Amino acid sequence: MTQSPSTPLPADSPHAPATAGLAAVENEIAQACKEARRERGSVTLIAVSKTFAADAISPVIAAGQRVFGENRVQEAKGKWPALVQASPDVKLHLIGPLQSNKAKEAVALFDAIHSVDRASICEALAKEIKSQQRLPDLFVQINTGEEPQKAGVAPQDADAFIAACRDTYGLAISGLMCIPPVDQAPAPHFALCAKIAARNGLKHLSMGMSADFAVAIAMGATHVRVGSAIFGTRTVPHN
Repeated sequence: MTQSPSTPLPADSPHAPATAGLAAVENEIAQACKEARRERGSVTLIAVSKTFAADAISPVIAAGQRVFGENRVQEAKGKWPALVQASPDVKLHLIGPLQSNKAKEAVALFDAIHSVDRASICEALAKEIKSQQRLPDLFVQINTGEEPQKAGVAPQDADAFIAACRDTYGLAISGLMCIPPVDQAPAPHFALCAKIAARNGLKHLSMGMSADFAVAIAMGATHVRVGSAIFGTRTVPHN
């Protein structure tokens, strides 16, 4: 569970905007939980730190945030080991696409992987989980909008894929993740993802980003992935 942030840094600090953003997001999450009649502890805030350097992340850790999200294995490998060594209770989530040849590094580095979406990934993860004796939380990514350019399992294939994860590959699936199309209302997509999770006995839902996490909380999200609302606009190009 995410801790409440401590007193923000002085206004003249270069990282004051990030800590102020964290405090604002925490307040919005608390309000969304109140409106949804949910406990604040039922929602985990994942601070998406992709493209931001360690010196931008450290103040957010110091402010109380303990769960972070990265899109790329190589980027995370370059900056997170030292940060985790300094703050061993920090948890790291892979929220971007995973290639099979990065499964070994992903299992070693991440506490959760949100992008399980095809057989080759299942096979690679199963091998590394057995080899490393490490059990990251695994989320199946659902392509709720069935967008051809986006990763994820089509909704109509979700039940069979989740069953294969469990029965064929022996993977313990923790929940589902989705990213609604940018040009559509997110609520129907969140509702669809929640419905698939419910009928497959999955309790965790990774849904909602900076623009729509309050809607996601209302629809049952247990994990929200918030980056720009905390860290600000990214200046480094990122696919």
